[in-house]
Amino acid sequence: MSYDVVLLGASGFTGALTAEYLAKNAPADLKWAVAGRNHKKLEVFGKDVLHADVTDPKSLQALAESTKVVATTVGPYIQYGEPLVAACADAGTDYVDLTGEPEFVDRMYVRYHERAVQTGARIVHACGFDSIPYDLGVQYTVEQLPERVPIQVDGLLRVAGRPSGGTFHTALTAFSRPKQHLDAHRARRAAEPRPVGRTAKSVRGRIHRQEGFWAVPLPTIDPQVVAYSARLLDAYGPDFRYAHYAALNNLPMVAGGIGAAGFLVTAAQVPPVRNALLSRLKRGDGPTSEQRARSWFNVRFVGRGGGKQVITEVAGGDPGYDETAKMLGESALCLALDDLPKTAGQTTTAAAMGPALRERLSRAGMTFATLSTDDY
Repeated sequence: MSYDVVLLGASGFTGALTAEYLAKNAPADLKWAVAGRNHKKLEVFGKDVLHADVTDPKSLQALAESTKVVATTVGPYIQYGEPLVAACADAGTDYVDLTGEPEFVDRMYVRYHERAVQTGARIVHACGFDSIPYDLGVQYTVEQLPERVPIQVDGLLRVAGRPSGGTFHTALTAFSRPKQHLDAHRARRAAEPRPVGRTAKSVRGRIHRQEGFWAVPLPTIDPQVVAYSARLLDAYGPDFRYAHYAALNNLPMVAGGIGAAGFLVTAAQVPPVRNALLSRLKRGDGPTSEQRARSWFNVRFVGRGGGKQVITEVAGGDPGYDETAKMLGESALCLALDDLPKTAGQTTTAAAMGPALRERLSRAGMTFATLSTDDY
């Protein structure tokens, strides 16, 4: 095995930021490389360049066999991600990505979870803004509540930032596949064993006032990831519920957000309209460093259990790119270098890395804070 970490996709917008983050923050003795099809674009990082093509399974097999951990930013993952998951599951190589696509995550569980368990590979999806702040933030909140009691956690997200072309393409692709998404969800439910003697799930919630904001249910992959962590970890108690919301200041913002989301979902079903929208923002485009410097995110968690309420907060800078590159880079380093619980198969950041990754991200500038603790 030649490398500790190999990054696939460094020629893209988020991939380049991740490569820059590793170059600045990885230990000097870390053996890492970049991989892709275009050697010239990748030589600028001053690292070993490996050939890898998502349409060439043999190249992905060689990539997986060369390293402890593969990190990939090549999306949409439903189109390009499966061959690399398959290669890592076969090779026993740890895998991290930035997907926010529930269909992809569910299909990969059904097809490769058992193989990864056999080989010892840790397949960890959603290692960026989807879904680390929520997955680790809920775990941090649960740690401060009584043990062995029913727990309810609400997550309230506030964010300022703009998407890249890759993110926009991924979102519209996902919106255009509602039937496939439902089929994958049902197949995952049939394949995944439920915890014995306890329940753990996400709940949809409703629009309401909470913590001074309008809380609007947010149908992203994040509650799915949190609920899976809760099923994997007994520490979440005998009956765990998580609800995920956008926190908005006023009703016009609520109406505008719902209207915009509805438009995109509807437009994604009509190929000419979807293609016209996709042409407006190309893959590889993204916000400037000045725009990213003005971006931020803040997630407040309200957890209740055993007569105790705790309010915590996870916060950071530019969510989609600078912080996402940090989260993916630190996830790869954590799997490659840290002493972690023994896990295998498709898992989550909370179950596979938990406090170790949280400590890494705290040192890198993200904050995990307890705002209040009260009886109720």
